[in-house]
Amino acid sequence: MHPVNDIRGVRSSLLSGKRIVLAITGSIGAVECVKLSRELVRHGADVHAVMSPKACDIIHPYAMGFATGNPVITELTGGVEHVSLCGNVQGRADLVLLAPCTANTLGKMVHAVDDTPVTTFLTTAIGTGIPVLLVPAMHSTMYEHPTVRENLSKAVAMGVEVVDPSIEENKAKMAPVPMIVERVLRKLGRGRLRGDRVLIVTGATREPIDDMRFITNRASGATGIHLAIECYREGADVLMLAGENVEKVPQHIRTLRFSTTTDLQRKLSSPGERWGVPTVAFFCAGISDYAPQVEEGKIPSGKEELLIRMLPTPKLIDAYRRENPDCLMVGWKAESLDDEPEIARRAFRKLKNASLDMIVANALSGVTQDATTCLVIMRDSTAFRFSGPKMELAGFIIEKLLDSKKNGGKKVPWS
Repeated sequence: MHPVNDIRGVRSSLLSGKRIVLAITGSIGAVECVKLSRELVRHGADVHAVMSPKACDIIHPYAMGFATGNPVITELTGGVEHVSLCGNVQGRADLVLLAPCTANTLGKMVHAVDDTPVTTFLTTAIGTGIPVLLVPAMHSTMYEHPTVRENLSKAVAMGVEVVDPSIEENKAKMAPVPMIVERVLRKLGRGRLRGDRVLIVTGATREPIDDMRFITNRASGATGIHLAIECYREGADVLMLAGENVEKVPQHIRTLRFSTTTDLQRKLSSPGERWGVPTVAFFCAGISDYAPQVEEGKIPSGKEELLIRMLPTPKLIDAYRRENPDCLMVGWKAESLDDEPEIARRAFRKLKNASLDMIVANALSGVTQDATTCLVIMRDSTAFRFSGPKMELAGFIIEKLLDSKKNGGKKVPWS
């Protein structure tokens, strides 16, 4: 058994049973293809590398053979490899990932010029209707050339999807490996949220006391990040409103930052130019219930006692529901008590008052940075218990949102 099987599916099984052709061309970005292949395998994929002669000058086929666990195709033989993997045959590839893609290969692809194994695979795949995901990598002057831009447009018109490069240091660099992997997961995923606009509000607000100090809370934003990733993989158009404290926001998730409750209120009213009206909204942020009366300048230190007057802030989730009556909305309710029936009663009361479709309720004692224990309560009062990593909670919530009756549920007696 090839050692690649030791890592297959260790991150997820999302690509299990999926066959991916990784087409590699002569860009220095090819050095990332070992890592790229291994990450795809960690999600369960069966990866087959096809290399142009110039790609072989940059990274040795032995490296790709190790990374994928499959024979590397560097020339076409009597085995008609392009047909066996990309033709109208049983067991053909589910996706051709062209990474990195040079300007040279791009031009050949859109004009069906077959002079390397890579270009022949591309012509065959496009002719067969196999999805192609293209990851450009070249100098920025080449990327901005009018004909190269025209060729990209032609590729898109053929149904090819493009993972935009990172423009830096006068180069159009191949997108980071995690971003490429996420696009593959999205492309080959179930797409159950395709066509939906999903708004996720996460993290903590910061209410100023003076020009130096502020009051905040412990909401880390981790659950929101995991929800954003899962919704993106399901095909949704995702916008995340994240507090300034939220760290490690994924590059592929469109994100707007907020600071105060007032700032968040303004961004909720206009979440992004041309983004449109969300069909699903998750409110998992720690939004302050009270805000201090702000002192001008910095309050001098050394006082024996400092009294801060706090005033209530607007209930943003209630206002959002009034403005978006057709949006599917999920709220959160955290309590300091450990009485589960009472937590459920309070959460369901909030669900009804705010006219939510689902609410996630938990005791603060059951929450850590990466894990949580909670109740997921539906409009019909059905509740599901969850305990585990926040990453798994995100998938659990989406499953219940998509089908609240799937796999049954256990009623919680709050009355």
